[in-house]
Amino acid sequence: MNLFVHESDQLDGISAIRTYVDRLVTGDGRCNGMKVLLLDGATTQILSCVSTQSEILSREVYLVSRLDDPRCNPNLKEHSNNNNNSINNENGGDSSNDNGGIHSLALQEEAHVGHMKAVVFLRPTDNNIGLLVRELSRPRFSEYHIYFSGILPPNLFQLLCENDPQDRVKQVQEFYADFLPINPDLVSLNCRNTLQMTSALYKRNILGLQSMLLANKRQPGTIRYQKSSRLAKQLAQDISANIKSDDIFHFRRGTGGGGGTNNNNNNLLLLVVDRMDDPVTPLLSQWTYQAMVHELLGLNNNRVILRGVPNVSKDLEEVVLSSAPGHDAFFQSHRNSNFGELGEAIQKLLQDYQARSQQHQVSNLKSIEDMQSFMERYPELRSESHTVSKHVAIMGELARLVEVCSLMDVSAFEQDLACTDDQGGHLKELMSKLDSSSIKIPDKLRLGMLYALRYETAMQNAIPAVKEAMRRGGVPPNNIALIDAVLKYAGAKVRGPGLYGTNQSSLSKMTKSFMTSVQGVSNVYSQHSPLLMDTIESAVKGKLRGEDYPMVSKLGSGIGVDNLPLPQEILIFMVGGMTYEEATKVSEFNEANAGRVRVILGGSTVHNSTSFLEELKLI
Repeated sequence: MNLFVHESDQLDGISAIRTYVDRLVTGDGRCNGMKVLLLDGATTQILSCVSTQSEILSREVYLVSRLDDPRCNPNLKEHSNNNNNSINNENGGDSSNDNGGIHSLALQEEAHVGHMKAVVFLRPTDNNIGLLVRELSRPRFSEYHIYFSGILPPNLFQLLCENDPQDRVKQVQEFYADFLPINPDLVSLNCRNTLQMTSALYKRNILGLQSMLLANKRQPGTIRYQKSSRLAKQLAQDISANIKSDDIFHFRRGTGGGGGTNNNNNNLLLLVVDRMDDPVTPLLSQWTYQAMVHELLGLNNNRVILRGVPNVSKDLEEVVLSSAPGHDAFFQSHRNSNFGELGEAIQKLLQDYQARSQQHQVSNLKSIEDMQSFMERYPELRSESHTVSKHVAIMGELARLVEVCSLMDVSAFEQDLACTDDQGGHLKELMSKLDSSSIKIPDKLRLGMLYALRYETAMQNAIPAVKEAMRRGGVPPNNIALIDAVLKYAGAKVRGPGLYGTNQSSLSKMTKSFMTSVQGVSNVYSQHSPLLMDTIESAVKGKLRGEDYPMVSKLGSGIGVDNLPLPQEILIFMVGGMTYEEATKVSEFNEANAGRVRVILGGSTVHNSTSFLEELKLI
């Protein structure tokens, strides 16, 4: 089995997966001509993050199909009553967004393809090996070129070898593409319900983290973890043990592309943290494009559902927002733009499109050459029209929801709760908002939880009175119970220090307060900075406290972090899931520190407040 080094040496989740896809569609150079691509639910999502359907089909791929869907695989029709959820869960995907097994890349299978070759890309699970064994017992294709998205256990490889009676399998390889590349510096496992993990979900997380390292061909020079999290400690120790025990990880240790050069001083830090250290960030309203879409509309597998939105045409009921190069230049440029900047940018996008489309009106076609030019540009104009309509529709719905939900008023108070201490003033304003009919029930819930988190340990914290006011304000009892759930999960007795500046010096706190005041009203909706950014800043300066973030050493876990080299690359893995606010801040950090240090953020899933609260209900 081969381990492939992608051309770009920079930590980049999208580039790593795109390189694998380029090799995949040619069978790694050994499957030329028209072919069929067979996927499972998880690998379908992975490919769709970096490639469009038309891109895949243009690479001599006749058909894309699902091996695990009876509607696409005739070998499964007699087993169509099987429980498909077990397959989805084992693959680690979010089956709620799987559209019943049909995806934009999963086309309806056609007959008469027996002469074609099949390229198979699956997660290395028991279920998928079972599907392959069944497929090979009644092969539909002349050859099978099989690729697994992670390390294939020897027993499953042996089972596969023993069940190819017609010798149709021509190659088996491992391509370490076992995660969703959302942005170049943001990758996710799309694993829900990981605030408290089952053993199966834990295994999925450790395999996904292994894949992130292998896809980028990195062996960490240092592995550190959040001391307050038992789960982060276990994950860090297990990934360290796996690296030491498997030769596949033994390549250039800690080499980095931070400065674009390779030398022995470069160093990759793997930092394993836990969502519970910062329960505030997932509860806040968002004001940058990508984060705002996820919070208000939902952004899952790069897809936004606009079905039911007022005045949205049928072709815009489901749209794609992808950061992959060549997919949507506007979104790529503006995914981190704030709401005000975004409105201006979309207005300019619309004006530019209107100017170009007027040049190509039928009334302006005066010659055969004009008509030929129009026909050549028509596909581009049509694509541009869809892009403009998509962003205008999304912006219109975001603006509507901001007004309907009084989000500017709510968000300003959220930011105040997250960033300043004023118990008396906050309690008075909170009670007013809980009594207000203009504040929506979900927002009342989030405000109550933010108050409880900040003032949990304060004398006379008034949390019982807040719960009673929430009840009077229409918050259902099962939602009010989430205040106790969030304090149990991430209260002051559980989480590490630093959420409200408890491990910062007085000078540091004063500086942050001063910067917030001088930036003024324009910054009122973006005062909050996630705890993660304090952690990153400390790490790149060599000031990450060993008492809070110990290092995994050869003898187990220790605190010996003195004299560690400054990292030029940092891979952060957040157990329990990260947010787009954190991803935005990481992206801004990378832009500001280009050529010096680079951070890539990975984790179990990408939360909005809704998904975070749903998982809290399970605690």
